[in-house]
Amino acid sequence: MSEKRDPRAHWLDEDPFDKLGNSSKTHTRTRDDGNWRKPHVRVVYSNQGAQPFFRSFGTSQQPHQPTIHTGSIWYFSKIEIEHLTQATIAFSLALAFMSVQGIYGAIQNPLSFLIGGALYAAAIGPAFLLHEIAHKIVARKYGCWAEFRASPSGLKWGVIIAAAFGFVFMAPGAVMVAGQTTKAQFGKIAIAGPLVNVALWVFGVGMVLLNDWSPFIDRFLGIWLMGNAILAAFNMLPFGPLDGKKIKAWSDPIFWVSFVTILSIAYHTLTGNIYDILGV
Repeated sequence: MSEKRDPRAHWLDEDPFDKLGNSSKTHTRTRDDGNWRKPHVRVVYSNQGAQPFFRSFGTSQQPHQPTIHTGSIWYFSKIEIEHLTQATIAFSLALAFMSVQGIYGAIQNPLSFLIGGALYAAAIGPAFLLHEIAHKIVARKYGCWAEFRASPSGLKWGVIIAAAFGFVFMAPGAVMVAGQTTKAQFGKIAIAGPLVNVALWVFGVGMVLLNDWSPFIDRFLGIWLMGNAILAAFNMLPFGPLDGKKIKAWSDPIFWVSFVTILSIAYHTLTGNIYDILGV
């Protein structure tokens, strides 16, 4: 008789070493009474412990409170920096197309496209960036999670519109806010952006009053004033996801005072009356 194990032996009994770590196909799901066990999944929530204890005293467990931001309000995550960079590049490209009235102007005069793009990006880029950062800082001041997220479709169509028609209409993205805030706090988060644009506009007016600049700097300051005025006025519109709607939900008087003031700034800037008012 051969000393080797008959390979057919596993038909009659199971080799414990051969099946180590595997579940049996004949016994694992059977109970002592011969009935089959029904497979099931049990989900355990870590924040729901001791519920029978609370119920026994006639009380319910308190809901889990969201984590409150306690770090620096100036913290920017890696993904947020990436999104801000993408939005800034796309916005600058759209401004470059606007500076030469579209893609045909860029093809005919590439140098003007590059110089105009750099000029507009330097003058209006801070208006966009600081507007969004203002929302973020105020939101984090109130303990919220707040980070900028770019809108890929908004960036794409903004560049396409600028290239095709020579003007900028773009929804580059927004600061996403999560946390528990009052209506007043949410309104203050919203108004922070337009107020920063007004502050930048006032700074530009101060620079204009110095009245001792080269024509290139004068043009830069004109674009600076125009960009901040338009961005502030547009975001004060009380529609959709714009800041004006959130501000109006917070306080009608504050909204109307801010709206009329910013609209007046935009009107006098775009018509050029601001220079007559300043006497320059």
